[in-house]
Amino acid sequence: MAEKKKSPVEKIALQCTECKRKNYTTEKNRRNSPNKLELMKYCPFEHKHTLHRETKVK
Repeated sequence: MAEKKKSPVEKIALQCTECKRKNYTTEKNRRNSPNKLELMKYCPFEHKHTLHRETKVK
């Protein structure tokens, strides 16, 4: 059976640092940004902008 090549683009989830819920999913290129992604995004559960960090998609 042929092996599947690993793509440099991977799917990630963004988890809120305050409520710990995964609110967003996106894609990231591992070669261009090897570090964990951190963005200020709107959290609908907290009703404000909070820091969201990269986590794995399950």
